Order: sequence, then C-alpha cells, then structure tokens
Amino acid sequence: MDAGFAHHTVLLHETIDLLQVHSGGVYVDGTMGGGGHTRALLEASGPDGTVIAIDQDQVAMDHAKVWGEPWKDHLILVKGNFRDIKIHLQTLGINRVDGIVCDLGVSSPQLDRGERGFSYQHEALLDMRMNEVGTVTARDLLNHRDAAELTKIFRDYGEEKWAARVAERIVQERKKKPIETTTELVEVIKAAIPAAARRTGPHPARRIFQALRIAVNDELGALEQLLADLPDCLNKGGRIAMISFHSLEDRIVKKFFQWEATDCICPPHLPKCVCGHVARLKLVIRKPVLPSDDEVEMNPRARSAKLRIAERL
Repeated sequence: MDAGFAHHTVLLHETIDLLQVHSGGVYVDGTMGGGGHTRALLEASGPDGTVIAIDQDQVAMDHAKVWGEPWKDHLILVKGNFRDIKIHLQTLGINRVDGIVCDLGVSSPQLDRGERGFSYQHEALLDMRMNEVGTVTARDLLNHRDAAELTKIFRDYGEEKWAARVAERIVQERKKKPIETTTELVEVIKAAIPAAARRTGPHPARRIFQALRIAVNDELGALEQLLADLPDCLNKGGRIAMISFHSLEDRIVKKFFQWEATDCICPPHLPKCVCGHVARLKLVIRKPVLPSDDEVEMNPRARSAKLRIAERL
C-alpha cells in the first residue's frame, strides 16, 4: 500500500477469526479506509472469494485501485456510504453475503491529512466531510447554528461537560468574525473551558471536534440505518463484526444486537406471545473484544476500540 495512506488496522486478527471467513465466501468491508480489513478478507476467502469494499472517500478509492490490483478479479470497489449497504448489494445483483465488517473509526489518513480539518492538532479550514462532495462543513455548523443547537451537538455527540459554555463562546466570537480554522476553534474552546478543567484529562478540544465530525457526517444516523438493514443482507450463519471507538456508537451497536437476539418482549404474565418479535441474530460473544496491551502500545488510537460480533439465525 502507498505509504501516503498508511493505516493501522485495529483488532484485525480477532475480527477475521471471529467472522469465520472461509474460502469462496462473499464478504463486505463497509468502511474500507486504508484497506486493512479488506485485504485480510481477500486473503482469508481466497482463492475464490469475493470482497465488496465500500468507502465514501475518493482518496481511499484511488489508493485501493493500486493496492487492490493483485485481487482485481475478487475485489469490488463501491464509492458510497455504508448506510446504503442494501442498495449497494442490490445494484451488484447480490442478495446476501457471508460476513460484514465495519470499522467505525475515522481512518488515520483522514485524521493526519491536515487539510481535511478533522484534527485539532493541525492547522486547516474546518471541513470534516468524509465525503468531500458533501454540502455541510464543520465551518457551516459553527457559524450558522444557534447556541442551543450547538450545545445539543456538543452534549449529545461529544458528551462534553462544558457544551453550553463552549457554544455560547462560539456565538460571541463569530459576531466579531467567522470561525474558519481548526486553530481558531481550539482557542475558542480553551477560552470557554475553565483552566482547572483543562489541566486534567484529554485535550480540551477532543470532544468538541468529535461531536462536529459526527454531526457533519450524520454518523449515528448512518449507523442506525446500516444496522437496520444488516440482518437482511446476511446468509444464515453469516456474521457481523462491528468495531466502535466511542461510547455513543458502542451503545447503539450493543442495544441493536441485544434487541435482534431477543425472541419475545411480551410481559411475562401474558399466556402467549402477542408481540410477534422474532430474533434474527445471536450473540457470538457477550462482551466486546478489546485490543491487547501490545496493540495499544503500537497504535494508541486503538485504546478505545470495542469489537462486537453477531450471527444471522
């Protein structure tokens, strides 16, 4: 792979092992990124397997055409959002597949390419669009949403304790001039959060930047739509591997898996089931798989990763 798109794939071996990838199978990598999981799926399903790799980032697509050349007869690249996985498969004439993996983290190349505006550590315009032809940028949200809307974004998507203070400070500052860059936003955040709070914990801008990225890309809405369609996209015995990096995503995945693994939700006093709810999945593991200490030491971004696996009944 091109060094310019280097990426440390999180929980790679655990994911492939628990998906039970087999030769000749058909698999989907819903978040291709640097292609780590995609290539592992191609290798494990060879020599006759097929892997559909989805990504909305054109840079990822361009690099995949290079590193994917040895597997060109077994790799199908789809530029799009994983929320439309059912439509993507139907377009390809594929009804069901044997396994699906989605790594919900932002790829390292996206974070590290300063011009994309994802990182509070790089000077850049506040963009944060994963799909660069998307219409709404972080800059748009910051300069046009009112304090109440910004507070909700920071609180709901970033779980930021000082959400209201940061939102109010943003509204004050943008009256003087629009907030255009990552460094300008970082300074506003630092000015809004009390000094004592800034001295402990992670970087004071981390949660705000996370919240903006989620809002710009409708990440949680996309995840919920993806999950709703996943069971219909799997063959019997096919497995789903979901890797999340923050509690909001993991909570959504956990609750969905639990719901789809439950047969009846009627009150126990009823003589028979009237809800009609039938389980479509079973939990392969009860608790999430976490990265090893060695993996976290090699790739600190892996420290918050959680892998959950479910199987189609």
